[in-house]
Amino acid sequence: MKLKVTVNGTAYTIDVEVEEEERHVPGPIVIGGSGQTPTAPTTAKMPAASSNAVVAPLAGSVARVLAEEGKPVEAGDVLLVLEAMKMETEITAPQAGTVGAILVKPGDAVQGGQALIEMAE
Repeated sequence: MKLKVTVNGTAYTIDVEVEEEERHVPGPIVIGGSGQTPTAPTTAKMPAASSNAVVAPLAGSVARVLAEEGKPVEAGDVLLVLEAMKMETEITAPQAGTVGAILVKPGDAVQGGQALIEMAE
């Protein structure tokens, strides 16, 4: 490639070779890590208290408990209400049955996957 350069009023023609730069690709950014390359992500699981438990679909706090122990419920009946980020989520009965044990009370903080109510067998 030829370039024309003027220095102190004198024009010069210069041959310039352009070389391709080797681009450096940065690795993963780890903040507060041990300096080792991170492994593949894992998933967290929280088992329910029993196979017939109604579990929290998300983390939040219990706003209201509408179910009563020993009372029959129909599929789709609202058992309790969770509040997360100023939004309320109704937790409903997955099937008809009887409420066995209520494992939370209003104001309790719960995690996603945590058992809230056990249905009687």
